[in-house]
Amino acid sequence: MKICRYILKNDPFKQPRMGLVLDDEGVVIDPQTVWACDYEREGFARPWERAARQMPNSLHYLLNHFDDPHDALEESYGLYLFLQKVGDLTLRNGVSVFHKLSDITLINPMDKISTYRDFYAHEKHVAAGFKKRNEPIPQAWYEIPAYYKGATEGFIGDGEEILWPSYTDVLDYELELAMIVGRDGKNIKEDEASSHIFGYAVLNDISARDIQKKEMAVRLGPAKGKDFCTILGPVIVTADEFEYQEPNLLMTAKVNGKEWSRGQSGDIHYTWAQMLTHVSKDEWVMPGDVFGSGTVGTGCGLELDKWIQPGDKLELTVEGIGTLTNTVGQKVKG
Repeated sequence: MKICRYILKNDPFKQPRMGLVLDDEGVVIDPQTVWACDYEREGFARPWERAARQMPNSLHYLLNHFDDPHDALEESYGLYLFLQKVGDLTLRNGVSVFHKLSDITLINPMDKISTYRDFYAHEKHVAAGFKKRNEPIPQAWYEIPAYYKGATEGFIGDGEEILWPSYTDVLDYELELAMIVGRDGKNIKEDEASSHIFGYAVLNDISARDIQKKEMAVRLGPAKGKDFCTILGPVIVTADEFEYQEPNLLMTAKVNGKEWSRGQSGDIHYTWAQMLTHVSKDEWVMPGDVFGSGTVGTGCGLELDKWIQPGDKLELTVEGIGTLTNTVGQKVKG
């Protein structure tokens, strides 16, 4: 199941909606509208109020208030198939339960992120960074899955312009896989961790490298070097699509159509289960938390000594999920 947030191109109010992408049909269905259509068909006076209770228009609310969010979405899809069979896919006011993909714009699939944690789990990337500093990988890296906590308000989605802040001269992309937590937990055991994973998305952890270097030199951060922009999407693919196993997916990055990065998500030192177990020690992990894997080997300009520039087109692709496409903006005037 592919979950998205979208805006209808002809909607003057630009109202974000949660949707399910059906690649085989080339459409996105609106699960809340599906329920409203069915309640109206059954003759209820307030179909939208009933639909909102049955299926919210917020993935974050769904994850935090429904016992089994995936089953609720599956039930909505099943109802869509029923309405399709009986030929009743439009409400009396003309609102349709589905839209062609060409008629929508995808945005960040998470309407709210509880906490953002980005790990440093790919050894090839870690080794390349320490080699540039003529230092060995610290022993501590092999002992715990280290991560930083980032801002949740700077997230954007597919197609949006990447902010180039006024205070940095060196901008970089980072090719990562993201995991979305679907169930709260504390002191999670490794063999139970998979039940807490809702799905996966492509992540581009944009970095101001000159500022990050200064922050890390004083053993704090990163903060201003990261928090201004992170990109998530284009959709969230639920864990069942990978048979609830930790996926090993091909990951690539292109800049202006030329491949810069290539790696595998499974080429990672720590598993998602280990990361969840570590984070949840005497601490709550909450639905709507986003975990980043850290940069895959070769997955950033810092490793390659190649740097993105204003106007560049970035395409980050993860097998089985999709491609995040964004253009680098012009530097903001200070």
